[in-house]
Amino acid sequence: MPRVSQDHLDARRRQILDGSRVCFARYGYEGATVRRLEEATGLSRGAIFHHFRDKESLFLALAEDDAVRMADVVAEQGLVQVMRELLAGDSEHPADWLGTRLEVSRRLRTDPEFRGRWAERSEQLTVATRERLMRQREAGNLRDDVDVDVLTAFLELVLEGLVSHLAMGLPGDDLGPVLDLVEETVRRHRPGTTR
Repeated sequence: MPRVSQDHLDARRRQILDGSRVCFARYGYEGATVRRLEEATGLSRGAIFHHFRDKESLFLALAEDDAVRMADVVAEQGLVQVMRELLAGDSEHPADWLGTRLEVSRRLRTDPEFRGRWAERSEQLTVATRERLMRQREAGNLRDDVDVDVLTAFLELVLEGLVSHLAMGLPGDDLGPVLDLVEETVRRHRPGTTR
């Protein structure tokens, strides 16, 4: 039997994650049956579960993949940019990312075991946000009268509010100025400038 290349395995894993993202966003965790996962990925259950131990492992890998993507954007451009991309639909999977994020939030409320497993993975977004803010403070761009941990919590709370807003089906096309205000709130204001 010929060996399968790592590139092929990586491509297959990406295919599973991308198809599953759509399935979980559309049907939720419980509604994403194995049959629906097969249809969404175009692969058999054997192929899917060759790469992932079970449905929860698949969902956690998907949520972790989204968290890594967000952390990368945060490290380069900040958490407000993640929110701008979500509003603009510029991210790779904006609606599907929102569905995954909402499903994570629901499971965190209702599933203590999931909460424990997710806690290990979710810290990377907080760390990326805190590190970005520290770099901005060192560069003199961040206000210095508020602790970085407080600013981190503030930005994460705004993100959660935005996710809730969009989850309720409310429009987001007029929220650009709100995100401008959020960004302005964490910036350092130099003497002689207007707020």
